[in-house]
Amino acid sequence: MDLGISGKSALVLGGSQGLGFACAQALAEAGVSVAVNGRDATRAENAAAQLGVGTVAVPGDISSPEKRLAIFNAARDKLGRIDILVTNAGGPPPGPVEQHSQETWHKALEANMLAALDFTVMALPNMKQAGFGRIINITSFTVREPYPNMGLATGVRAGLTGAMASLAHEVAPLGITVNNILPGLMDTGALERVYKAQSEQQNISTDEAKRRMAESVPMKRLGLAEDFGPVCAFMCSTHASYITGQNITVDGGLVKSLL
Repeated sequence: MDLGISGKSALVLGGSQGLGFACAQALAEAGVSVAVNGRDATRAENAAAQLGVGTVAVPGDISSPEKRLAIFNAARDKLGRIDILVTNAGGPPPGPVEQHSQETWHKALEANMLAALDFTVMALPNMKQAGFGRIINITSFTVREPYPNMGLATGVRAGLTGAMASLAHEVAPLGITVNNILPGLMDTGALERVYKAQSEQQNISTDEAKRRMAESVPMKRLGLAEDFGPVCAFMCSTHASYITGQNITVDGGLVKSLL
């Protein structure tokens, strides 16, 4: 399917690995020029090289407010403009809400909420001028259905969801869509931290914790990057121009909520 976005330019935050890389890869395959961000410069450069011509690396830590403008400017300078923004950051640490310090909450807010908002605000002027824009936020299925020991991640991402819902209405007349993609239990490094924590709490092996997690999904498996990337690319496409302010869950049927 021609997604109608060949020739567009995208900045993918946290795009050097995991679900962010899956989005970057699917966009590149659709003909989009992609700027891949990641904290580790070598990993970002390797990811860009793997994706091939038209892809550039813009390394930097998005959790640092001081570095966000430099990252955005580097991406725009290399690509010429930003038509598509995919926000993504590593998940906060799991654990009971009562065990997280204020410092941990502040770090999670910076990385998983405020960073996405800052980059969105920076991207909007060019999108408004062009009359086209796609903003995709990778959040979590826990925004729809809380999951044990994920209160920190759920709290900050729910806040981002609310802000982006308001923004979607504000920019809808301007050709700009704002949507969130909610991964379920995806077989990534972030999930590995969760099932390792579960193995310690339940005194079982990490393999057993991972197996039980997979069994909890109606499809009886953990999600893969290739389950996720094409959804991201479609939501950035011209075919999704009438979809905005939505939370698209990619979870193998895990979430049981009606809406």
